[in-house]
Amino acid sequence: MIYCVVPEELAGELYDKLANYYADDPNVTVIIDRRKSRRREREQASGGDREVRDRRRQRVIGDLPELAGD
Repeated sequence: MIYCVVPEELAGELYDKLANYYADDPNVTVIIDRRKSRRREREQASGGDREVRDRRRQRVIGDLPELAGD
């Protein structure tokens, strides 16, 4: 499913045009974005400092033994 998201401010001029354009494509749905606030713009509503860490696995400490040859 593909969503064609139209901002609410532009819905009056774009929604009908896009809905007609994609009317024959069952994989596309045209929707109007009616969200009033943006979550990421809020100031630390979760409370607290966030620590960004490296999630890669650390290397093994020490030397690896020699492999036995044929």
